Amino acid sequence: MLRLLTAILALVLGHAALPAQAQNGPLRIVIDEGVIEPLPFAVPEFVAENAAAAEYAQNITRVIAADLEGTGLFREIPREAFLSTVTSFASPVQYADWKAINAQALITGAVSVDGSGRLSVKFRLYDVYAQAPLGDGLQFGGATGSWRRVAHKVADQVYARITGEGGYFDSRVVFVAERGPKNERAKQLAIMDYDGANMQALTDANSIVIAPRFSPTGDRVLYTSYESGFPRIYLLDVATGQRRVLDDQPGTMTFAPRFAPDGRRVQFSLSQGGNTDLYELDLQTGRRSRLTDAPSIETAPSFSPDGSQIVFESDRSGTQQLYVMPANGGEPRRISFGQGRYGTPVWSPRGDYIAFTKQNQGRFHIGVMRTDGSEERLLTASFLDEGPTWAPNGRVIMFTRETAGAAGAPGLYTVDITGRNLRKVPYQGQGSDPSWSPLQP
Repeated sequence: MLRLLTAILALVLGHAALPAQAQNGPLRIVIDEGVIEPLPFAVPEFVAENAAAAEYAQNITRVIAADLEGTGLFREIPREAFLSTVTSFASPVQYADWKAINAQALITGAVSVDGSGRLSVKFRLYDVYAQAPLGDGLQFGGATGSWRRVAHKVADQVYARITGEGGYFDSRVVFVAERGPKNERAKQLAIMDYDGANMQALTDANSIVIAPRFSPTGDRVLYTSYESGFPRIYLLDVATGQRRVLDDQPGTMTFAPRFAPDGRRVQFSLSQGGNTDLYELDLQTGRRSRLTDAPSIETAPSFSPDGSQIVFESDRSGTQQLYVMPANGGEPRRISFGQGRYGTPVWSPRGDYIAFTKQNQGRFHIGVMRTDGSEERLLTASFLDEGPTWAPNGRVIMFTRETAGAAGAPGLYTVDITGRNLRKVPYQGQGSDPSWSPLQP
């Protein structure tokens, strides 16, 4: 059962919600077809319940609005259109005033800061046409320095109650931050909020780093470094910065790592004697297992959410294509059959789609297909789009887009799984190879 504000709802798995009539209690919604207008919502500035909370109230309100509007599924009604003001969290809602300006969702809240510097934020969500709250009010707390996280948590709750899907705003992205000219770029690992805020470096820029990948709990990162002169996989603790090299065997090169859903195993590519195959490493025991044994190049493994299968890229058919096989090895099954080359597959956290990079006729695309290879859909087209990563709810994909020419530079972009709402992530600088974390605890 999905709870809805009124006649509109966001696209779900490439489809849209049919209109539903406002009524008291939960509304049922049928997922069918079509493209719809964003749902109009109003979010009056949260009430500052004491003087210390004034700036936080203003900033939190703006982040919530930006989170929702940035999805492309919601449209904020400007404040100058408001007929009512909210001066107290306890004030009754003047539904007629909000209905008159076509607000279908109303978000109200209040912020306070106590003497120890602890922030408290409470909010309510209302279905204006049903003239009733949509779920119970909630309260979040934390240090004042975590005010953005609190705002993201509020937005996640609003998003979930309206769409019936989990949110993705209280999450982070690890990526390769780049600077300098195209032929001499410095690269280092960095981490930031999903919306580009709070960026921090995780490594220095003394050696090339590529392909960072979050653990299922978001506290560790795998990546490939060339600091030894050859590619080696490292495991980094995000909180402490401590790191260690994995499977450092003489005469081998390791790259393209990915965590298993249990967080205890890692699959990766190992190149030795001119041959590249997939291997698995148990992080606790150090035991290494070989998964493929072929003269072709096997790389970029990605687990299904239940850990039973992996998708990977291989040129065993003569060109770069996508294959699925049991996670512990076995006979691979090809799933990509369109024109062009396919790479960097990533299984959706929902388990229903696989995202990939496609190169065809001089253009690069980010696309998705069902796990059996059916229903291939290209979401983007550019000079160079590559390296998709999924939002925690499986609705949005982030990827690298690089512009053409000598002055071309890489940046991070997002697009939803319908191909709508293409946006550049608003952070300062250049970046590539994003990996989206799960929701933060």
